[in-house]
Amino acid sequence: MDSNKKTFRVPEAAMYNLEDYILKKLLLLTFTLMCVFFAHTQTHAADVKTVKETIVKHAIEMGVDPAIALSLARAESGFRHEAKSAYGAIGVFQLMPSTAKRMGFNPYLLNDNIKGGITYYKMMYNMFGSHELALAAYNAGPGNVKKFGNIPPYAETRRFVSVIMADYNRQLANPDPAVLSVKKQQAEQVKPSAI
Repeated sequence: MDSNKKTFRVPEAAMYNLEDYILKKLLLLTFTLMCVFFAHTQTHAADVKTVKETIVKHAIEMGVDPAIALSLARAESGFRHEAKSAYGAIGVFQLMPSTAKRMGFNPYLLNDNIKGGITYYKMMYNMFGSHELALAAYNAGPGNVKKFGNIPPYAETRRFVSVIMADYNRQLANPDPAVLSVKKQQAEQVKPSAI
């Protein structure tokens, strides 16, 4: 045996204290992580509600069916303003910064992103006259819709239009709570006050 080596023996009572200490720290860490997770989930849910209501308000103000605006935003970003595509599109409506700038909007600002997305959709709708072609132009560009005279034969664009139209039709039958909430708020603002 090497005489320079020292063996250290931990008393059994101290071992239990160490195990208790580690267990308490792990429980505290688990509890903290759960609190952070649930706080983030609740905050995100509140943010989605706010984003949806903002979309509905702007859509109504701009003369666009709020159901189509909500369906478009759901497909583009899941209502997440921090969303970015591999192509450089950003925000709730996945606007290209150059397109937003040409229309006079800052796509990095939530309200501008929403107004810009609704404005661009409305431009495409006015140009092509149907939800399907407007959505195809929103996704593939108006030049491609003009070129093919219909929804371009791109799988991504066809899927994009199909998903949004299915969600839109579902919302016509069962309106999103945000639509009902905003319309209720607007109706209450219009009511004359009792004398």
